[in-house]
Amino acid sequence: MRRNALVFIVLVMAIMAMLAFGNYARRDRKHFPIKLVGNVQGVPAPDFTLTSLDGRTVKLSDFRGKAVLLNFWATWCPPCKVEMPWFEDLQKQYGKDGLVVLGVAMDDSDPASIAKFASELGVNYEVLLGTDQISDAYGDVQYLPTTFYIARDGTIVDKMTGLLDRKDIEEAVRRTLNAAPRPASVQQRQARAENKAAVIKPVEEQEPGPDELSAAGTVVGGSH
Repeated sequence: MRRNALVFIVLVMAIMAMLAFGNYARRDRKHFPIKLVGNVQGVPAPDFTLTSLDGRTVKLSDFRGKAVLLNFWATWCPPCKVEMPWFEDLQKQYGKDGLVVLGVAMDDSDPASIAKFASELGVNYEVLLGTDQISDAYGDVQYLPTTFYIARDGTIVDKMTGLLDRKDIEEAVRRTLNAAPRPASVQQRQARAENKAAVIKPVEEQEPGPDELSAAGTVVGGSH
């Protein structure tokens, strides 16, 4: 009986993910250079300027020297709701060691609705209002949740798409906290290479990478 119930829940979540497909991908939107393509490990994380739920301006570069867990999520994304309490616990456990969790809400909802949702979940970390520009800067985020782990020197340690086990997330956090700084010369060469590779490409022409096909992931653009 329990096994049947579990199978039913998985099927329901899969159907919800399928129904979520398309609105974000099909809607008219302004496109920006896609800076992160292919293997992003060791690549400098694109800086950004976003607005927090309380109206403050927040930049990624504000947290240089900290290990950053950058999570793209939405209020209508079921797997995101599973992860968020884990991020709360990780912020409590590793905040003293230099971890900063940043949640980027990719909703079309108004800030008040997002703030209400975050408050009801007890979110204890910074929530920022996502934009098309940051989506494109981070490789055209189409699948949620998508999380980037950024080392203290601003380079990306890992990228994870879809719902993973908590232990996998915590291991990624530990790797990020302990990541050795890359030489400045290496970062500069990598940044120049990425800038040359940046392209503007319509969403419908993009093909999802293997890591973006996680069954637990939700396609950005779900109904609200």
